[in-house]
Amino acid sequence: MENCRARYLIFFQYLGTKYSGVMKTPPHQSTLGVENYLENALQKLRPQNEVCLYVSSRTDAGVHALCNSAHVDIQRRSGKLPFTAKVLTEALNYHLKPEPISVVGACRVADTFHARFRARARTYTYRLLTGVAHHAQLPVMERGLCWALRDAELNVRAMQEATSSLLGTHDFSTFQALNSETPFKSPVKTLMQARLEPGPESFTQRHFNRNLQFWELTFKSPSFLYKQVRRMTGALVAVGQGRLSVPQLQELLEARDSLAYPQNMCAPPTGLFLTGVEYEESDLLPDS
Repeated sequence: MENCRARYLIFFQYLGTKYSGVMKTPPHQSTLGVENYLENALQKLRPQNEVCLYVSSRTDAGVHALCNSAHVDIQRRSGKLPFTAKVLTEALNYHLKPEPISVVGACRVADTFHARFRARARTYTYRLLTGVAHHAQLPVMERGLCWALRDAELNVRAMQEATSSLLGTHDFSTFQALNSETPFKSPVKTLMQARLEPGPESFTQRHFNRNLQFWELTFKSPSFLYKQVRRMTGALVAVGQGRLSVPQLQELLEARDSLAYPQNMCAPPTGLFLTGVEYEESDLLPDS
């Protein structure tokens, strides 16, 4: 029997606080990426090929994911059948312990499938917290998982109006941070979903401080520009705090200039979650 090679789509989640981001970094760096640990776990399955993950959605240091995805080819020894999705998921989670990284599912895909380019949509949610007068009032289990706005009374109606104005197809140049890829990526993106709503009551609210209020900003698009979500969030919070008006946010959008974005307004990575990456059902093959 010939060596059996199979391509898998892997869905995984992580707390991003201790990592340099999701992407792989040189092993000599003091802080590694989530991809380093995933590839290390894959190598422990003793594949016959050098495994290489292709991650669908980049996240920065401090950003979390409830669902990111990547594809990988795994070639087993002659006579060995491909891993089932269940076995692959359980084996990877065994080798990922004790890292705050978990594989939540896997499936077979075609040899031509690409996790990044086949994704139909990505959804991000940013968690905001109001009612915190001092950092000591932030529950310890929420640290690193939300943006605590001290003594902030948000104008929710103005924020919702501003959020709605971002819906649709626009040139989002103002809301992208410049990086090496900027000249090669189109700044025209389509926001399929943009909404602000109260977050569900948490365990910490019930048992720690009922004056705390969580808010969730959710954005869905086929793709996003570098730091687009954090820059949109920062501008929307400025609207809620009265530092920016709804017409001024519209002017920023229409400026189509990254340098027009006010300094020190970008939301911190704390509180940002990649919550979903969507694919066509037809891309996912039945388990063998």
